[in-house]
Amino acid sequence: MLEAFVNTFKIPDLRKKIILTLALIAVYRVGTYIPTPGVDGAKLAVFFNNLARSQGGALFGIMNMFSGGAISRLTIFALGIMPYISASIILQLLTAVIPALEKLAKEGEAGQKRIVQYTRYGTVLLAVVQSFFIAVWLENPARFQGLQIVQFPGWGFRILTVITLTSGTAFIMWLGEQIQEYGIGNGMSLIITAGIISRIPTAMYQVYSLFSPFAPEKAQLEPFTLILMVVMLVAVIVAVILVTQGQRKIPIQYAKRVVGRKVYGGQSTFIPLRVNQGGVIPIIFAQSIILFPATIAGFIPNKTFQDLAMSLTKGEWVYNISYAVLIIFFSYFYAAISFNPVDVADNMKKYGGFVPGVRPGKQTAEYLDFIMTRITLPGSIFLALIAVFPSIISGSLKIPYLVASFFGGTGLLIIVGVMLDTMKQIESHLLMRHYEGFMKKGRIRSRR
Repeated sequence: MLEAFVNTFKIPDLRKKIILTLALIAVYRVGTYIPTPGVDGAKLAVFFNNLARSQGGALFGIMNMFSGGAISRLTIFALGIMPYISASIILQLLTAVIPALEKLAKEGEAGQKRIVQYTRYGTVLLAVVQSFFIAVWLENPARFQGLQIVQFPGWGFRILTVITLTSGTAFIMWLGEQIQEYGIGNGMSLIITAGIISRIPTAMYQVYSLFSPFAPEKAQLEPFTLILMVVMLVAVIVAVILVTQGQRKIPIQYAKRVVGRKVYGGQSTFIPLRVNQGGVIPIIFAQSIILFPATIAGFIPNKTFQDLAMSLTKGEWVYNISYAVLIIFFSYFYAAISFNPVDVADNMKKYGGFVPGVRPGKQTAEYLDFIMTRITLPGSIFLALIAVFPSIISGSLKIPYLVASFFGGTGLLIIVGVMLDTMKQIESHLLMRHYEGFMKKGRIRSRR
C-alpha cells in the first residue's frame, strides 16, 4: 500500500489531480474560520459550548458536523453543504413521484445536466431561507441566555447575513464541482469528510485528558478502557467496510441474436444489489425527524414537553429505539425510490436479458423486488446499530460524545464510504498505467 501511495505521485496527471483537490479542500477549511460581519463569534462560541451539554443543541449537531464546526462560529461557510444535500435529496424524491422529472432523468447526459442545474437553484433557495431565519434568530438575546450576539440588529444585518451565508454555500458548491471535474474523488463528499475529520484533533485532546496523568485535568479512565476502545474502533471500521462493500450479485444471461453474419449477445453479467442501498441518507432523515420535536419541546416551558424532551435525549432507551425504527423505515423507503425493479426487468427484456430460471417481465420484477427486500433488512439493522452505537459507548464508558461519535454514526459511515470511493478512483489511474494498486492481487505460481 505504501508503494502504491508513492506511485500516485509518479503519474503527472494523477499528481496534479491530488494536489488540486488538497488545495481546494484547504481553501474550504480556511473559509470556515472567516467570521460573518456583525456577529460576536466569541460570545456565540460560549453559548454553543453551554448548549452542547443540553438537548437544545441537538438540532445543530448534524449541521455543525457537516460544516466542520463553522455553524458554532457562524463563519461565512456556516451553512456548509447542507443546503446542497437537502436540495439533492428533495430533487431525488421528486424524481420518483413526478413523471416529468423521471423522464428528464432518463434522457442521459443532457437530462442529468438539467437536474444538476435544478439542484443548484434549490440549493441557493434553501440557503436564502435558512440564512434569513438564522439572522432573525441571532438578533434575539433571549435565545442566547442574555448574550448580545448581534451589535447592530435590523434589516441591514439580515440582508448582509443572507448574502454572506448564501454566497458561502454557493462557493462551497463551486469548490465541490471543481474537485469533481478537475480533481480526484467526489467533490461534495470530500468537503463533508474534511469537515468531519477536522474534529479529530479536538477528540484526540479529550481522549488525552481522560487517560493521560500529565493532562491538565485528572485522568478519569483506566488504560484497559483505552485498549478496549481501540479494539472496538477497529472492529466497527471493518464491519462498516464489509457492509458498505457488500453486494448481492444477480446473474443475467443475454440471448444470442444473429443479425446478418454477425452474432450479438450470449454473454453473462450480473446486477449488483447493495446491502446498504441508501448509504448514510436513512440516518440523516431519521436524525432530522427525531431531533426536531425534541429540540422544540426543550424550549417550551411545560412539564409534559420537558419530559418528552428528556425521553428523546441521546442515550435514553426511548431515543435509541425510536431512532433505530426510523432508520429501518427510511432504509426501505429509500431503497424503494432508488431501485425500480419494474424498470430494470423491462430493460432486461428489451435487450434480450433474463435471470436464469426466472421468466422475463413481471416474474423478474417480482424476483428482484423480493431479493431487494430481503437484503435491505440486514443492511438497515446494521445501520440502526451503527447509528445508536456512539450513544451506547458514550454512556457505558463515560466518554464525551464527540469521541464516541467516531465509533459509528453518520460521520464514520461518510468517512469510510468516501475514502473507499476515492481509493478506487486512484487505484484505477494506477492500474491504467501498469502500477500496482493499493491491494495486491493474489498470484498462483505453478511448481514443476
